[in-house]
Amino acid sequence: MGSATRQQPRKGCDRPVAHSPRSAARAAPVVLDEISKRIIEQLQHDGRQSYAAIGKAVGLSEAAIRQRVQRLQADGVVQIVAVTDPLTLGFTRQAMIAVKCDGDLGKVSDHLADIEEIDYVVLTAGSFDLLCEVVCEDDDHLLEILSRVRNVPSVTSTETFVYLKLRKQTYSWGTR
Repeated sequence: MGSATRQQPRKGCDRPVAHSPRSAARAAPVVLDEISKRIIEQLQHDGRQSYAAIGKAVGLSEAAIRQRVQRLQADGVVQIVAVTDPLTLGFTRQAMIAVKCDGDLGKVSDHLADIEEIDYVVLTAGSFDLLCEVVCEDDDHLLEILSRVRNVPSVTSTETFVYLKLRKQTYSWGTR
């Protein structure tokens, strides 16, 4: 993904919708009213429920919910996606790769974010500069990705944390 956001055309609209990560830098945070927060909470509970059902829960029409959800997506506040279990899709190895760098963290993180198999890149404080999550077909695939990560300019070392079992993963932290 890099620092640029992916653009996908929206049905019935000529303008693409930006799908940016939560951590994307903004000039100013998006200010949400209570209705938008309640819509987000409804989507976090069940991202497949109809606009009519959400409207009933928050007291707006289906059309108003559709507009608000489209605006939340366009502003990069929400993404509505299918979360899969990698094991059921043939990806037998997941890992977190901790990275130490001696250069520009922004450039290194952009380079790592461009590696297709890396689905999560975060700048951190502490012992490591960056954390990268990968989903791999097998250990050979993980080794190949590690080699690519280690060859990124300014990467000085890595430490890999192989996932043995995922006990909890949620996306329902609500709104503030």
